Amino acid sequence: MPAILEEISTFRDDYSEGAHPAILAALLESNRTQERPYGADEHSNAARRLICARLGCSPSEAAIHFVPSGTAANRLCIAACLRPFEAVITLDAGHIVAKEAGAIENTGHKTILVPPERHTGKLVPAGIEKAVAQHSFHPHSPRPRLVYLSNASENGTVYSRSELHALSATCRRLNLLLMIDGARLGVALRSPAAQGLTLRDLFQLTDLFWIGGTKCGALLGEAIVVRNRVIADDFILHLKQHGALLAKGRVLGVQFEELFKDPTPSSSSSSSSSEDCLYFRLADHANEMARRIGSLFESRGYALAAPVQSNLLFVAVPRSLADRLGERFGVYVWEEREEDVVVRLVTSWATEKLQVDKLAAWLESIECVVD
Repeated sequence: MPAILEEISTFRDDYSEGAHPAILAALLESNRTQERPYGADEHSNAARRLICARLGCSPSEAAIHFVPSGTAANRLCIAACLRPFEAVITLDAGHIVAKEAGAIENTGHKTILVPPERHTGKLVPAGIEKAVAQHSFHPHSPRPRLVYLSNASENGTVYSRSELHALSATCRRLNLLLMIDGARLGVALRSPAAQGLTLRDLFQLTDLFWIGGTKCGALLGEAIVVRNRVIADDFILHLKQHGALLAKGRVLGVQFEELFKDPTPSSSSSSSSSEDCLYFRLADHANEMARRIGSLFESRGYALAAPVQSNLLFVAVPRSLADRLGERFGVYVWEEREEDVVVRLVTSWATEKLQVDKLAAWLESIECVVD
């Protein structure tokens, strides 16, 4: 990993750094070439071919569009899927519910809120079935049509291959579309908890999903993958109407081309990370740093609020320690409890082992020892 300036040592999020040096180099190298606008450039087309290879399909089988942000991706996908009287089923803690300033409601569509499974924080088939049953008062209820979930979830847990198979089967049985918010899809797919889930699986099990670049080494950008042909046919018109069809679409295409191009073996890379593309190598690194931090807190007697399955980890600590952690490392208080609080720490492609070591030394220096 590249050296990070010493003053940058927070665990606030996975998008405070700029971009991986290889992506910056690719942007600079392609800067003076003239390309076609609006995503029709050679770099965007090359990125589409590389992603299709991962999906195990031809470019004609998948519509792939690059957009600047996750909120844009969610808004576009949901607007493209739903008619005016149709609704989206989502967890009550879903990103589109509390973190996007009402962007989905602004499209004119209702969000049907479902509580998560208690121990995992994930959406399960029973929740979908109950939501559909509760909104079947035709013609008075909005019609449930789309199921939204994020992988990794808001609390860092990861959907396994078997869980997504069950969700997909439920959606198809109930005539629902299935969409996945992939802001942190890289770390989710590389988690052992995913049980070998692949991009190919996602392509087969969903109607559309998106691959997050902003939180996995890109300067900005997400790649929307649409399998459902009815949705795909007019999708570019939704991009244009919502201001997400960039004239300089090449800026996004170059980055995804770099993230997904064939790996270049390096003698300095570990055997586990040198065999895959940059996107998944960066995800592997973020996951490994999160596991190190989780082990660090556990070794000092602090309980993890949930198993570390991705680059998000949640630790229960005393309020006094939470305040000091926030001041020194920029962590968020995620949950207030009677006897302690849960703080969230996030690792990224740029998190160095040195940063983890600094956290360990800081904890030791203030004698955070639990009896």
